[in-house]
Amino acid sequence: MTNIIMAGVGGQGVLLACRVLMEAAFYSNYDVKESEIHGMAQRGGSVEAHVRFGSDVASPLIPNAAADFIVSFELCEAVRKLDYLGKHGVLFVNNEKVIPSSVQAGLAEYPEALDTWLDNNVPNVHLLDTLQARKDIGSKRCLNILMLGALSNRLDIPEENWLSAIRELVKPKYVDTNIDAFNYGRSCTA
Repeated sequence: MTNIIMAGVGGQGVLLACRVLMEAAFYSNYDVKESEIHGMAQRGGSVEAHVRFGSDVASPLIPNAAADFIVSFELCEAVRKLDYLGKHGVLFVNNEKVIPSSVQAGLAEYPEALDTWLDNNVPNVHLLDTLQARKDIGSKRCLNILMLGALSNRLDIPEENWLSAIRELVKPKYVDTNIDAFNYGRSCTA
């Protein structure tokens, strides 16, 4: 069984990425289960999705210290989910901050140097410069699929199944850009 947690904030496309992952795994003849948790707000609140796939999956929830992969679309969310990462688990992190409204209002502070802390304390971490990648691709709205591309190199799911899932679930006018983002993500961790 493969256990994957996706984490981010509302508006980053966590749930679409989860659906693409599930569809690609389903196309690969895996039993797939999923559970998602939405934050307090649609935009800016924490969003978390658990995806499990294998020959027979009984429960969609991943226990602590059992995730094979955590894919985090935001630095702070990566730290929040570390208790789920298994001993040999791999963490993919978008090396970008999304400043919550409480920090913008001066009610809290965003932790400093999270990227350095993750790099020094998590053995299997991949910090991805997705801001530059999205500039290269020409779209700010493809972070989720770019992160899936990075993850895809580690999963036993054929590339064509990923592309079929993207074509099926992404709005037609954004398919080509998202396929470019997926391929860019694959090249980041090849």
